[in-house]
Amino acid sequence: MKQALTVPRLKTMKNQGKPIAMVTAYDHPSAMLSEEAGVDLILVGDSLGNVVLGYETTVPVTLEDMIYHTRSVVRGAPGTMIVTDMPFATYRLGPEATLRNAARLMQEGGAHAVKLEGGAELAAEIRVLTSAGIPVLGHLGLTPQSVHQIGGYKVQGKSSEEAEKLLQDARALEQAGAFGIVLELVPEELAAAVTRSIGIPTIGIGAGRGCDGQVLVYHDLIRYGSGIRDKKMVKSYANVGDTIREAIAQYVDEVKTKAFPEEKHAFTLQQAADPAQGGTAKLYGGGERK
Repeated sequence: MKQALTVPRLKTMKNQGKPIAMVTAYDHPSAMLSEEAGVDLILVGDSLGNVVLGYETTVPVTLEDMIYHTRSVVRGAPGTMIVTDMPFATYRLGPEATLRNAARLMQEGGAHAVKLEGGAELAAEIRVLTSAGIPVLGHLGLTPQSVHQIGGYKVQGKSSEEAEKLLQDARALEQAGAFGIVLELVPEELAAAVTRSIGIPTIGIGAGRGCDGQVLVYHDLIRYGSGIRDKKMVKSYANVGDTIREAIAQYVDEVKTKAFPEEKHAFTLQQAADPAQGGTAKLYGGGERK
């Protein structure tokens, strides 16, 4: 079985110039497919609030939501490093409360690491987590949990003052013990400068080509869903949403016109009773899923 990456191996990838591929996924089948495709890391993002649970922002997502979805992802990708977001108001509460909540994501959810949004103000909490053996991935630039405060989903670090603060925050996160930093929606030049200035990997989303790795949301990557909007920072590699919709529409049509089920989809009494027909397991296509 594939072996999950470790924190030291991720740093080695940066030092060797090997790009890091991360996908944000939320459930067992998406995690399974992502692992089979060869991703390095899976992020169980609190973006599940927008993408899966139907919320306007990530703010309503609870710790219990994240534990539940992390369990599903871990079962689907046992050979991949799993990082889980600490959701809104589960940190910045003081080191003791932050440690307690992060520990639940590790113990109950099975996460290998946690992700926190914010800069130097989180240094004390990050030190407590890493001292307790909990790896921490930082997150700078656009921080979705603060969307109401920053006024929407906008590029961050556009002014020289903002850029300098982001650079200093990145250094503070590294010094506090973070093993990497997600850079979201920041100018390409700034992301490249941050990447050069720190010794831990950067993983970009809407941060250009100079980062050590990239992350995309599973549903954006394959356009899985209805009304997936085009985003400048996203490249979609398939459009399974249309395929799924068309398949379900065909099913509905065939039910309405009585084209489905056909004779081959029905069981007869003789088939069910005759051992020579292979028994119930054969009628259902076998008893084991690969």
